[in-house]
Amino acid sequence: MPLSDIEIAQAAKMQRITSVAAKLGIPEDHLIPYGHYKAKISLEYVDSLAEHREGKLILVTAISPTPAGEGKTTTTVGLGDALNKIGKKAVICLREPSLGPVFGMKGGAAGGGYAQVVPMEDINLHFTGDFNAIGLANNLLAAAIDNHIHHGNALNIDVRRIAWKRVMDMNDRALRDITVGLGGPGNGYPRQDGFDIVVASEVMAIFCLATSLKDLKTRLGNIVVAYTRDLKPVLARDLKVHGAMTVLLKDALQPNLVQTLENSPAFIHGGPFANIAHGCNSVIATKTALKLADYVVTEAGFGADLGAEKFVDIKCRKSGLRPAAVVIVATVRALKYHGGVDLKELNKENLAALEKGIANLERHVNNVRNHYGLPCVVSINNFTFDTSAEIDLLKRKMAHHLVPVILAKHWAEGGAGAADVARAVVDLIDKVPANFKFVYDDATPLWDKVKAVATKIYGAADVTGDSKVRAQIRKLQEDGYGHYPVCIAKTQYSFSTDPQLRAAPSGHMINIREVRLSAGAEFVVMVCGDVMTMPGLPKVPSAQKIDLTEEGTVVGLF
Repeated sequence: MPLSDIEIAQAAKMQRITSVAAKLGIPEDHLIPYGHYKAKISLEYVDSLAEHREGKLILVTAISPTPAGEGKTTTTVGLGDALNKIGKKAVICLREPSLGPVFGMKGGAAGGGYAQVVPMEDINLHFTGDFNAIGLANNLLAAAIDNHIHHGNALNIDVRRIAWKRVMDMNDRALRDITVGLGGPGNGYPRQDGFDIVVASEVMAIFCLATSLKDLKTRLGNIVVAYTRDLKPVLARDLKVHGAMTVLLKDALQPNLVQTLENSPAFIHGGPFANIAHGCNSVIATKTALKLADYVVTEAGFGADLGAEKFVDIKCRKSGLRPAAVVIVATVRALKYHGGVDLKELNKENLAALEKGIANLERHVNNVRNHYGLPCVVSINNFTFDTSAEIDLLKRKMAHHLVPVILAKHWAEGGAGAADVARAVVDLIDKVPANFKFVYDDATPLWDKVKAVATKIYGAADVTGDSKVRAQIRKLQEDGYGHYPVCIAKTQYSFSTDPQLRAAPSGHMINIREVRLSAGAEFVVMVCGDVMTMPGLPKVPSAQKIDLTEEGTVVGLF
C-alpha cells in the first residue's frame, strides 16, 4: 500500500535549518529558530539585501479548479526541486495553510506525494504563530471599536454601520452572524456582529502587501472600520490602536524559512483568501527570495482568471514584482471534468470530453499570454490512468498555441519528475522576453476596471449591479478610491459566477452583488455571487480523520 502524504513527510531526512539557510548565504546570526527545522529571517537582514541582484520570478497558476484536483502547490514544490536538480539556484514561496481547510475539507496543504514542504505537521498546524498574531491584531481593533462606543463614542460611530468583524482561524458557521453586547450596560451596546476566518481579515491582506514595519503601520491605520451617522469614515488610526496592532505583528512580519523533502529552501509566509483578497504569499517573502536565488517559484490562488489576475493587478501593481514566466497546471482528469464527465467516471478514457474541456485550458493560456503579456508553459500533472491517446490529443490540440505542454511526475518522483518542466521554463525565460501588462490602468474608473476583467479575462458580455451597488461605487470613486485596483470575489470553479458552468462559457453577465472597501490593503472588493468569509465544516470534516497515536505520531493530516 502506498504511503500517505504525512507518512512520506514523517520519513523525510530534513536538514537543520541553519544548513538550509547557508545554501542561500543567510548568516546564522540573522535566523530566529523555531526548533531545528524552521526559522524566521530577521527584517534587519531582509533590509540589507536591498542592493542585491534579483533573480527571475516564475508564477505557477492553473486551470479553473475542479473536485478532481490539479496539483498547483505540488507543482510549485516539484518545480523548485527540479530547478535545483538541474543545477539552478532556486527557492519556492508559498502561502501558509489555514486551519479552517486543514480541519475542514482539504486536510493538509503543503504539497503532496514526493513534492512537499516540511516539517509538514508544523506548517499545517501552528507553524510560527503568524496567523495567531494576525487574529489578535484584528480582534484588538474589534475590541477597541466597542470599547470606544461604550466610553462615550466621541467619534460618533453609527453602530449600524460598523464594517469590522472579529476573526478566528477555524470554520464555524454559527459565528457568521451574531449579536454582541448583551447582558446589560456593563457589557456595552447590543449590536449585530460576526466572525470571519483569519485569512479573510483585511489585516492578512495588509500583512502580505506591506513592504516594511513602517508601511504595515501606515496601512493598518488606514483601515476603515465604521462610518458615522453622516457617513464619514472612521479609521483605525482614529481609535489609536494601529501602533499596538503593529507591535503584535512585528515578529510575524519576518519571513519563515523551511525546506522541501529534497532540502530545497522554501519561504512560507502569509496566506490571504484568494477570493476576498489577492491569494498570494507575502511581498516581503517573495522579494527576499528574489535577492537570494536565481529563480523563485511562487503560486497564486485558484485558476489563472482569479489568482493570476490578482497576482498581476494587485500584488505586482503594489510591489513592482514582475514574473518572467508562468506555469499553468492542468490534469487530464480535470479537463475531462470541464468537458462534462461525472467525477466518478474520470479515470476512464474519454477523448470527446477531453477535447471539449481543453477549451478551459486554452482560455487560461490566452489570458496569460495576451492579457498579462507573459510567456507560459503548460505542466500536465500526470496520473497513472491517463492514456497515451489522451496525452497525444491534449498536445495536438495545444500545438497551435505554440505553448510547450510538458508531462510532469513530481508527485511520484519528486524533483526528477519535473525536470523537463524546469528545463522548458528556463529555456522560455532565456528566449522569450515577457511583455508584462496589467488588465487595466490605475486611472480607469472602478466600474470599468471590473468590466475590463469580466470581458477580457472571464469572457463575459457585460457587468451589472443594482442601483445601491452603483451608488456605492460612485461614492468610492468620488471619495478618492478610484485609483485602487479591484479584487473580484466570485466562484473559482467557472469563468462565470455560476460554479456549474464548466469549460469556457462566454457571453454571460457578471453581477456585482456587494462592494467592500479595503482601504488599508488599498483595493476595492467587488463581490459577485455568494462568497463565504466564514466557511462551515462539511458533514464529515477532515478533523475526524486527524489523530495522535499512543506513540505521539500525528496521523490522518493528509
